[in-house]
Amino acid sequence: MNLSISNRKFFSICVATLIFCLGAHAQSGTTITGSIVDQETGVPLIGATIIEPSSGRGTVTDLNGEFALNVSSLPTRLEISYTGFVLQNLDVTSADNLEVSLAQSFSRLDEVVVVGTRGKPRTILDSAVPIDNINSADLQLSGQASVDQMINYRVPSYNSTNQTISDATAHFDPSELRNLGPSRTLVLVNGKRKNQSALVYVNDTPGKGEVGTDMKSIPVEAIERVEVLRDGAAAQYGSDAIAGVINIVLKERLIGEITAGAGITTAGDGLTYEAGINKGFSVGKGILNLTASYYHQDLTNRAGEPGGDGLFGVIFGDEAILNGTHPWIQENPDLGMTIGQPEYDKISGFANFENPYANGAGEFYAFGGYTYRDGKSFALYRAPYWITDDAGLLTPDGETYQGFQPTFETTIGDLSFTVGNRYNVNGWNTDLSLSTGSNSVSYIIGNTINPALLPNSPTEFDAGAYSFGNILGNLDFSKAFGSAVLSFGSEIRRERFVVEAGQEESYVDGGAQSFPGLQPGNALDETRSNVGVYAGLDYDITEDFLLGGAFRYENYSDFGGNFSWKVNGRYKLSENGAIRASASTGFRAPSLHQIYLSNVQTLVSGGTVSNQGTFNNVDPVIKALGVPSLDAETSLNFTAGLTYKLLNNLSFTADYYNIAVDNRVLFTGEIGFDGDDTSVNPVEQILIDNSVTSIKFFVNALDTRTSGVDLVLDYRDVALGSSASLDLILSANFNQTNIDGTIEAPGVIGAEGYNIFNRKEQSRITSARPNQKVLVGANVKFGKFRIALNNTYFGSVTWQHATDPDKDQTFTPRVLTDVIAGYALSSNADVNLVINNIFNVYPDEIDTGGDFVTDLGGRFRYPWEVNQFGFMGTIVKVRGSYKF
Repeated sequence: MNLSISNRKFFSICVATLIFCLGAHAQSGTTITGSIVDQETGVPLIGATIIEPSSGRGTVTDLNGEFALNVSSLPTRLEISYTGFVLQNLDVTSADNLEVSLAQSFSRLDEVVVVGTRGKPRTILDSAVPIDNINSADLQLSGQASVDQMINYRVPSYNSTNQTISDATAHFDPSELRNLGPSRTLVLVNGKRKNQSALVYVNDTPGKGEVGTDMKSIPVEAIERVEVLRDGAAAQYGSDAIAGVINIVLKERLIGEITAGAGITTAGDGLTYEAGINKGFSVGKGILNLTASYYHQDLTNRAGEPGGDGLFGVIFGDEAILNGTHPWIQENPDLGMTIGQPEYDKISGFANFENPYANGAGEFYAFGGYTYRDGKSFALYRAPYWITDDAGLLTPDGETYQGFQPTFETTIGDLSFTVGNRYNVNGWNTDLSLSTGSNSVSYIIGNTINPALLPNSPTEFDAGAYSFGNILGNLDFSKAFGSAVLSFGSEIRRERFVVEAGQEESYVDGGAQSFPGLQPGNALDETRSNVGVYAGLDYDITEDFLLGGAFRYENYSDFGGNFSWKVNGRYKLSENGAIRASASTGFRAPSLHQIYLSNVQTLVSGGTVSNQGTFNNVDPVIKALGVPSLDAETSLNFTAGLTYKLLNNLSFTADYYNIAVDNRVLFTGEIGFDGDDTSVNPVEQILIDNSVTSIKFFVNALDTRTSGVDLVLDYRDVALGSSASLDLILSANFNQTNIDGTIEAPGVIGAEGYNIFNRKEQSRITSARPNQKVLVGANVKFGKFRIALNNTYFGSVTWQHATDPDKDQTFTPRVLTDVIAGYALSSNADVNLVINNIFNVYPDEIDTGGDFVTDLGGRFRYPWEVNQFGFMGTIVKVRGSYKF
C-alpha cells in the first residue's frame, strides 16, 4: 500500500514511540523461576502464561518451557494457563525453582481465552460473556478447506457460503455472526484489528451493500486457534463489533508440519489440491513461526437446463425462443451457463515472532503475512439472440457465431503486518503496537466485447481496481489492584480507499458486456482518520462474583464522534457453574467504501437487462435529491446465559441475546422510471443525464432487532472400553431478525413516492440466512484410527418477491453429513479421508411462480439470492500430514 505524506509522518511518530518504549528498564523485585510441562507427557509447554494477579505482572515460558517472573513480594499467588489445559492457581512462598505440570482440559469451559477482556486471560467458565474456543485440531475436524468454512461448520451462529454469478463477490464468500451482516463482525489477528477487504458486496447476495474481512486471506496452516466472542464489544474494540469478535491466534510452536491434499466432487468437477508447511525456529530467546501454503480450486457447474429461455421470451415475445425451438437452445439446453464455485489459485506466506527479554518483563513481537489469489468466475452467457454479432472476434474462423460467456478474472492481494512491544513497569502491563494492512481487488473482463466498438473491440478489458488500507497505532495499559484490573488505552487509525479507472474501451458507449469498466468519474483516492480512547474495569468482588465495565469514545474525521459503554457480570453458582449477563451499546462507522463507491453494472431487473448506476453518498446529484450524509449505526445489546460443567468432561452453555441496531446503512434497490411517459420527474432526469436505467445509493434508513439463543453441549474423552474414546458436541443457534418501523425514502426520492427497499431487498436482511442451525458431531479414537461424523442442520431460508407475496418461496431445512476417517501411519504421520455432504444433499429447486426473472429464465436451478449451504453436492478429499 502506498503511503501518503501524512501517513508516513504518522508511521514515523509511532515507530519513534515504539523505540522509546523498547528502551524501558525492568523494575527490581523478587524473581521466581521455574518450568512448566504437560502432566501427561512431560513435554515442556512453550508459551504458557504466568501471571501474578495482584500486580498484573506476567510472562510466558521459553523454548524449554522455563520462565522467570519478577513479582512484587513473597508469598504470592501465580495464575498459570495454556490453551487446551486446565488453569492452575499456585501459592508461592519462596523463589526456589518451581516445577509445574498442567493437566489437559477435557472440558471446553476450562479452556483459556484472551478475547473479551482487556485484563487478564480467563477460562470460558470464568468469562462474563459467551466465547467459543476452536483449536487447530477442531478446525481440521470440520473437514472444510478454508477458515471461513471451518468456522461455519463449527459455530452455529456464524454463516458463510460461496456465491456465484456475482462478480468479485464470488471470490470472497460474505461471512457474518448472528445474521447481522459481514460489516458487524470485527476480526482480529493476535488481538489486533485486521483490515477490511476492498470490495463492497453490491450484487444480489447475502450481505449486499456491506464490507467484510477477507477471511480467505489467512492460511489455515498458520492458525493455532480461533476465539469467537458472541457478544457486542464495540466499547472494548471499537467499530464493527456489534455482532461479536473473531480473534485468530497464530501458531508460535517449534514443531514443524507438512500437509498436502486433494479432492473432487462426485459430479467430476471442482478439483482441489493443496500443500502447506509450518515450522518454528529458535531466534534468540524467542520463536519465529513461518507458514507457506498453496491452494488450487477448479470451477463447478450446477446450471439449470430449461430448454427454453423464458426471460428473453418475455422480453421479446418470441414464442420460438420461449418454447425452446430456437436451434441454439436445442443445442444448448443449459443456455451456455456456468453456475457454481469459481476457479482460483491462492498462495500465502505468514510469520509470527515473539522474543522475551529483561527476565520476562518485556516481549517484542511481530507478525503478519501476504496472500495472493488469482481467480476466474463467470457472467451470464450472451446467447446469440441477445448479442447478435461479435464481428468474428470470439468465433473461430469458419465457425458459426454461437454467442459467448464473459469471464470475470479477479486478482486479490491481502497484506498485514504488526510490530509491537509489551512491557511490565511497576506492575503496569503496557502494549505498544503499530499495524498496517491492505487489500486490493483488480478486474480483467475476458472473453467479451464492447458491441459499440465492433469490429475493433478488444476481447479482454482492464476494468479497473479497488484497494483499501489502514495504519493503526495502539497503546494499551492494564494493572491489577488487588481483585480489580484496570485497563485503558488508545487507538489511532488512518484509512484509505482508492478506486482506479479501467481502460477507456471497457466503459465507453455502454461498455464491455457483463461489467462496464470503472470510469474516470468513479476514480478516487479518499482518506480519513479516527482517534479512539477506552477504559475498562474488571472487579472480582468476591471469588464468585465478577463485575466488569468499559467505555469507549471515538472521533472520525468525516462524520464525528461516538460514545459506547458496556457492563457485564458473572456469578459462580459453584466451582462448576456460573450465570452471566451483559448490556452494552455499540456502533459501526460507515465504511469509506460505502461513502464513496460509484459504478455502473449490467444486471437483470424487472425482466430487462440494463445498466444500473451506483452514485456515491457525496455526489452533488445525490445531495441535490436530499439524501443525507452517512452517519454511524448504533446498537443496544443484551445477553444473559448459563454455563455449567456437569462432569469433568461434560459441559453446557446457553446464552440469550437481543440486539437492536438503529440507522443501519442500506444499499437501496433500483430506483428507475415510474412508468409515466407524459412527464419526467427529477429522479428520471438524473437517469437520462447519466445514461442509466436506474440508480442506487447508500443511506442510513433501516432499524432492526435480532434476538436468539446459542446452545452448546460438549462431552469430551468418554471412555469406550480400554483403548477407545469418544468426543461428542451438540451446538445450536436459533435466530430471528425483524425490521422495526418503516423504511423512509429521503428527500425528493421520497416525495416522488419511490420505494427504496422492496420486499426482496428486505428478505436479504431478515431471511437470507438460516434462522436455525444445529451441529451434532462425534469423534471416535481407537488405536491408530479416528472417525469423525459431523451433521449440520441448516434451517429454512425465504426469498421474497419484490412485489407479489404469492411468488415468495421458502427453501426447506436440510441436513448435511460429513465423515472424516483418519489413520496414524506413525507417531509423526497420518492420512485422512474426508467426505463432505456424503448423502449428496442439495437445496430445493427454485419455483418461479411464473416469474422468469426469479431464476433468470431457468438459468439458475438452485437459490443464490438467499443461501443455506450452496449447491456443490458430495466432495471426496484425501489429506495427509507429517510432523517434524
